[in-house]
Amino acid sequence: MGRTTFLLLAAAYYILTIIILIVILNLINRKENNKLKKQIDELEKEKNLVISASMLSELNKVEALVNNDEMKTKLEDWKNRFNDIKENDIPKITDAINEIEELFEEHNFKELKGMLLKTDFDLNNIKTKAAFLLEEIKDVTLSEERNRETIIKLKAQYREILATYKDYEEEYAIIKVPIELQFENVDKLFQTFELAMEQNSYTEVGKIVKAISDIVDNLKVVIEETRPIVNLGKNLIPKKIEEIKSIVEKMTKEGYNLDYLNIDYNISEANKKIQDIFQRLNVLNLEDSLFELKTMHDYFDSLYNDFDKEKISKKIYEDYSRSILIKATKLEKVNNELYKKIDDIKYSYDLSDDEVQVITEIKEEIMNIRASYDKMIDVGRNKVLSYSKLARELEIINSKLNKTEEKLNGALKTLGSLKEDESRAREQLEEIKKILSQTKDKIRSFKFPAIPKNYYVEMSEAMEAINELVKALDKRPISIKILNLRVDTARDLVLKVYNTINETVKTAKMAETAIVYGNRYRVTNKEVDFGLIKAENNFLKGNFKNSLENAINAINIVEPGIHKKLLEEYR
Repeated sequence: MGRTTFLLLAAAYYILTIIILIVILNLINRKENNKLKKQIDELEKEKNLVISASMLSELNKVEALVNNDEMKTKLEDWKNRFNDIKENDIPKITDAINEIEELFEEHNFKELKGMLLKTDFDLNNIKTKAAFLLEEIKDVTLSEERNRETIIKLKAQYREILATYKDYEEEYAIIKVPIELQFENVDKLFQTFELAMEQNSYTEVGKIVKAISDIVDNLKVVIEETRPIVNLGKNLIPKKIEEIKSIVEKMTKEGYNLDYLNIDYNISEANKKIQDIFQRLNVLNLEDSLFELKTMHDYFDSLYNDFDKEKISKKIYEDYSRSILIKATKLEKVNNELYKKIDDIKYSYDLSDDEVQVITEIKEEIMNIRASYDKMIDVGRNKVLSYSKLARELEIINSKLNKTEEKLNGALKTLGSLKEDESRAREQLEEIKKILSQTKDKIRSFKFPAIPKNYYVEMSEAMEAINELVKALDKRPISIKILNLRVDTARDLVLKVYNTINETVKTAKMAETAIVYGNRYRVTNKEVDFGLIKAENNFLKGNFKNSLENAINAINIVEPGIHKKLLEEYR
């Protein structure tokens, strides 16, 4: 490719790039222009909607309703505010939009955007003013329709209230005078409402509707809650109070202490509260009355559970009063016997004061438990506390007694184990002597040409250990730790000599068998004869292991694998 061609292509690419950038920028500008144009059009549209036909229509409606000075004054105020928006605010927005359009034509987008934001803000303020104005006007123009609808609903509620009252008039006798007076007030208010509507007194109508609504709502509550209030306050609660008084009287005669429940005080307070509720009911004040009566009723209901709890607690108390006495007496007797023998136990088993201190501690614990128990039994006899409290106290005492019983059982087990250790040591002494006797029988059962030296050493050690064990058993006081050590030592040494003799006898028998087996090869092989002579010499000296090795090595010359055969022969 020539230099000229290359330069031409480069220039073409550069021009193409410039064209593409220009096109892109134009597209971006066009899109931005369209967006701004759309915002300007939207402002124009929103401005035109501020002064709507509905507002003019509502003002015209108000003119037809004006029949007093108050309405006339309101209408003048609304017209002035409407004219202010129409003649002052809207023209300002119009001028601002015209200025924005000029800036758009001049492509002065920097100022245009700021102007757009300000104009949009101002337009929103005007729209808010217009909306408030329209709402105030509609409060009057729609007042009749809205209030009529409300009154229709209130009349329906009022008829239901009257119907309920008529159906159960006897049950409402307690509030007959005040509630019928309220009915008269409601009827008068309905008539006043109609008169106000005829005179277009819309400012008064709202107050009248509010008054009717408040009275009807209150009457609804009175009608709904009076019957259950009367039923609770006149029937259910008084009957329950009488029943509870009867139960309290009966249980008190049976020995129950119910003072902690404060029943008399609570009944007195309940009667005062009921009286107050009915006094307020006479003026149709039912605030919290039903809630308070239900709370009272629930309280008196809960007393039945308290009574049942006391009856159950009495049984628990009586059961504990018997079981604790029996158990405490038994533990006291056992511990006293143990306490009497404490000096003998210390002497017999070489125990320190600290090691037998637990017996003294148990004695003190049992005494304290008995004192607490006797005190609670006296309290129970004098009816000073409720059975629920007495049962809890005896439960605590019983828990302490159980812990003391566990401690005593542990002490008995510990001391019992000392005696068991002594008895076990005597039994093991007999077993050790028996094993030693079997060892001696074993060595006598085979005619050894010579007894191995280690036998006498081990036998001497075993005999000495047995003597030490006998001394430990005969010693007073006995040290269980030393006794157990002597038992272990004697047993280990006797087993050692027993195992030694077993192994020696086995080896000697195998050596003797090997020598006898090898005699068949003496005549034919001098090496075998020489080896067997060494085996015999070692055998006579008591070196049975060496003897066995000499015999096997000699026979192995003429009969390889003889060791295995000899084992089978021995078995």
